Amino acid sequence: MTKENILAPLRKIRVKASLFVVLLVVSSTLAFSVITLRILNQRILDEVIKRAETLSQSTASTAGYTLISQDLLGLDNMVFKIKASSPDIVHMAIVNLEGKILVHSDTKKTGEQFQEEAGSLLRRSGDGTTVNDIRGSDPGLIEVRTPIVFLEKPLGSVVLAVSRAAVIEAQKEAERKILAVFGVLLLVGIAGSLALTSFLTKPVRELSAGVAELKDGKLRRPLRIYSQDELGRLTESFNDMTALITTQKDSLSRYARDLEEAYVATVRVLAAAIDARDSHTLGHSTRVAQLSLELGRDLGLDAAQLEELEIACLFHDVGKIKIPDSILLKKGKLDTFEQREMMRHTEYGAEILSNARSLLKYIPAVRHHHERYDGMGYPDGLGGKKIPLTAAIISLADMYDAVTSDRPYRKALSEEQALAEIGGLAGMQFDPELAARFVGIQEKRQPIPSLSPRKAA
Repeated sequence: MTKENILAPLRKIRVKASLFVVLLVVSSTLAFSVITLRILNQRILDEVIKRAETLSQSTASTAGYTLISQDLLGLDNMVFKIKASSPDIVHMAIVNLEGKILVHSDTKKTGEQFQEEAGSLLRRSGDGTTVNDIRGSDPGLIEVRTPIVFLEKPLGSVVLAVSRAAVIEAQKEAERKILAVFGVLLLVGIAGSLALTSFLTKPVRELSAGVAELKDGKLRRPLRIYSQDELGRLTESFNDMTALITTQKDSLSRYARDLEEAYVATVRVLAAAIDARDSHTLGHSTRVAQLSLELGRDLGLDAAQLEELEIACLFHDVGKIKIPDSILLKKGKLDTFEQREMMRHTEYGAEILSNARSLLKYIPAVRHHHERYDGMGYPDGLGGKKIPLTAAIISLADMYDAVTSDRPYRKALSEEQALAEIGGLAGMQFDPELAARFVGIQEKRQPIPSLSPRKAA
């Protein structure tokens, strides 16, 4: 028996062993990825539903007395605040027992008969709250309905609809990460299989060499092929191989735990980011909207354009929900890194709005309200008339409200000082025509308390 005749079967064994280990790694990793993805997708959906249920139930618990007292203005204010603080809410309404809309986040629908959409029931709570999955529109809605009961008397219900876009985006992100981890584990498994098969065939090669030595007569004593020494060494090699496979499986288990923890952390961060809001942002955005609408009316914008401008103002700082509290709430000037991160809130805002088709038209205003007329602004360095009109208007109102507000590191400017500063920046930071109109409007009207020097918003 030649050396080649001995090595040929060993190569076949090595190839078979390699294929076996590769198939084992691929199948186990794929199965793990599918199971983990299903668990995470369900957890993401549960978190979104839980938050929507909480908002709906808390609104229903406080709306009973208000509904009894016929304080529809209070109900409208409540719905407006909840809708404004939660961009993922598509609509929110309070309807009476006859299905008539008493209050709606879209004020044009107030007084209409509420149109129910067909959907599948996801869950029902003990207080009568129902959660339905509505797939009639793209990307679909999750509708939560909670009955309003006061002193055991049913008065109506709260209807809250959340877009599935946030759920879909989180699930897609989970899929991308699982595929990436699957690729890494596959490469590690293939490399490990090659090392493993090489380690596995080494004792056999040593045994074959002993047989060759015996055939050539170089062995001084008879070779016991089935001797305990030789089989013991082979058995020990297999034991080592088993230990290596066990170590590999432990590594895969650790990867699985780390992956699951990473996705759970992602879901928690997502929920925290949606709930975390600067308590003064709404006030600032409202004042910016008031100032912007004054300029918009002076420019001759029609009712639809003014409505779009107002909503864009309320959204203009939505990206700050992704800015860490350590930066957003810092009681002092920001360092270079913090300034860069704060500047990204325009991009974050555009990204958030891109998740809902109905909000796409507000992206230009949100993304570009910190551009400068001289092209030195951010995030895209637009200049002149390339800056969207709504963004240019918001830029003026935003600065005016900011400089007339107290900051931890400086006192607010007076209205006269603020207008002088805006006039000085015309042609550099601001469109000269818009700046002149804005200054003229503020100089003509009487000062109002909400625009006099105040605490920071």
